[in-house]
Amino acid sequence: MTPPPPPQPRRFRFGVSVPPPADPQQWAELARRVEGLGYDVLLVGDHFTGRTAGQLAPVPAMVAAAAVTRTLRLGALVFGNDFRHPLVLAKELASVDVLSGGRLELGMGAGWMPSDYEQLGIAMDSARVRIDRFGEAIQIIRQAMGPSPFSFAGEHYTVTRYEGFPKPVQMPAPPVLIGGGGERMLRIAARQADIVDINLQLHAGRLVPRRTIMAAEGMDAMVELVRATAGERMERIELSHRAFHVDVSASRAEAIASASLRFEAPESRIIETPFALIGSRNSIVEDLLRSRERWGLSYVIVGPDCIDSFAPVVAVLGTRTRPVAAGG
Repeated sequence: MTPPPPPQPRRFRFGVSVPPPADPQQWAELARRVEGLGYDVLLVGDHFTGRTAGQLAPVPAMVAAAAVTRTLRLGALVFGNDFRHPLVLAKELASVDVLSGGRLELGMGAGWMPSDYEQLGIAMDSARVRIDRFGEAIQIIRQAMGPSPFSFAGEHYTVTRYEGFPKPVQMPAPPVLIGGGGERMLRIAARQADIVDINLQLHAGRLVPRRTIMAAEGMDAMVELVRATAGERMERIELSHRAFHVDVSASRAEAIASASLRFEAPESRIIETPFALIGSRNSIVEDLLRSRERWGLSYVIVGPDCIDSFAPVVAVLGTRTRPVAAGG
């Protein structure tokens, strides 16, 4: 009996994570530029303090970007669960999906930046409590976007015979992205997300510990955890990651040395980690192909400072076609 052919690798997608400027013309021009360069997704943050505090709020920013683009998908990296009741967020995001013609990607997290909590006067509970509450919220948001009324009784939320309106264009719900670098968040993502964003571990508002999180072996362990937890769902999960250091440069050696100093990591770690993309266009293309083969990483997110410089890589590997399927 002839064995079945191996599964085809998932196509690459590319996103840009940006703080939306408060100037409406600048924001519209940025959204058009990101779409014109071939990126698939435009992502905004959800913070109230720090360098993003003066930027547009995420929901109206996504609606405005949708109004001036045609194919660009919109999302957040990521909505902090503690800042809104999940039913409020579900209604807002279903409305974004309707207004954008079905281009929403629903990025959610448990909340991690202490200054957001402090300045808003919200108690920042332990990671265990925040993650438990987040796990309930994801279930509620999915059901709120579904076709029927539902009730929910959990430790943190209670919902009674609620039916959400409007219904999103993407049914049974827009694709859900959950990111994490810790075991509990990755397990929730593996069970409930359509897109699992494998991240550097967050603690007290910073990335830690730098010397160990950059190792490729750490990515091996995180991907294996997702696979083991997801089981049969794994073939429907898209794996993403945020490249925290991008340097499209002909001088690969100098760029690697610079990144080694920034991340306080040996150059060998910098070369093999997917969180740093360094070198010429062709060498970065080769690195991404190896990352997809080794880990299944196919959705790559970069920051605002490299939108133009990274575009040649997108031009080689990007194939903006049909949106990712939802409803895992």
